[in-house]
Amino acid sequence: MKVAIVHDWLVTYAGAERVLEQMLHVYPEADLFTLVDFLPKGEREFIGNRSTKRSFIQKLPFAKKKYRLYLPLMPFAVEQFDLSAYDLIISSSHAVAKGVLTGPDQLHLCLCHSPIRYAWDLQHQYLKESGLEKGIRSFFARWLLHRIRLWDYRTANGVDGFVAISRFIAERIWKIYRREATVIYPPVDIHQFTPGAQKEDFYLTASRMVPYKKVDLIVETFSQHLPDKRLIVIGDGPEMHKIRMKAGKNVDIMGFQPFEVLRDHMQRAIAFVFAAEEDFGIIPLEAQACGTPVIAFGKGGARETIRGLDTSKPTGVFFTEQACTSLSDAIRVFNGARKNITSENCRENALRFAPERFREEFSLYVQEQWRQFQEKREEGTLHQ
Repeated sequence: MKVAIVHDWLVTYAGAERVLEQMLHVYPEADLFTLVDFLPKGEREFIGNRSTKRSFIQKLPFAKKKYRLYLPLMPFAVEQFDLSAYDLIISSSHAVAKGVLTGPDQLHLCLCHSPIRYAWDLQHQYLKESGLEKGIRSFFARWLLHRIRLWDYRTANGVDGFVAISRFIAERIWKIYRREATVIYPPVDIHQFTPGAQKEDFYLTASRMVPYKKVDLIVETFSQHLPDKRLIVIGDGPEMHKIRMKAGKNVDIMGFQPFEVLRDHMQRAIAFVFAAEEDFGIIPLEAQACGTPVIAFGKGGARETIRGLDTSKPTGVFFTEQACTSLSDAIRVFNGARKNITSENCRENALRFAPERFREEFSLYVQEQWRQFQEKREEGTLHQ
């Protein structure tokens, strides 16, 4: 069985790339296709330092830093990959990877991190944050996203089986494509994130500083509503200046920090604060792997990875609105319930998402899909 894995783009090592890393452990002989590959030489270990097959976008002007601006070309670009020599195609898709062209005698399985967020239900948020709500540029942006939606829906028909990274994403796949999806949770590196030193009197949040992460909400809550509690913020991004402007004396913004510093703070924090609505959300699980409870916005993947106070072994507290009053109330609830949330329970919950578990579940899923595919081919019922 000859295997190809198609990934949207390789520019950093983030959540989707951690999933890709484990997929390559399952299929080490697979060929890897991607729209662009700008990984530095020293950061290619997670893909086995292999060479990749890239699209023409790789050679376009300014692609290294502005590859996202070539979104209008991405559907066309991914369709140019010649995968005719492969028996099994696995797409790792949060944008266009699932749109590769495959034949009736090939099995195409898609691990979907999310349907294209900015083209579907988050379109209006995307346009607002990009300053494209009005004018001629807004019109063309809306027309482009409309065309991408048509293409995205059509290409879902070329996928033989969907895997979703959470029940939350499985619901989005059903809503948009009307396709069932098997949920296989992404891997969390519980071996590097481990319980450490004794807890200290501070809260922690860590994130890339972009609007939907709501780091500004966390900083504003501590600065204005909880001045007696200390918050440490790790991360960098476009909203850094805005967030610094909101920070009170009880908020320490450290900017980007190396892994060892992040882990050390995770181990020592009273709780990790998480205000985004994520598809899955790996970092709250990394905090739990360190034995640290999580105070999280109660929508999206967090509902599946954090055990609330209504469970027998709680690992955190939820707040219901992305608002300062809701978050500050949740922090007060957390302080009143701290004795019920143990480091042992947090660690135990995180163990459910170990990389070994992902590799086993994903391997078994692909094997079963391949078995069914072969049986139908032999019976002549593949396309009935």
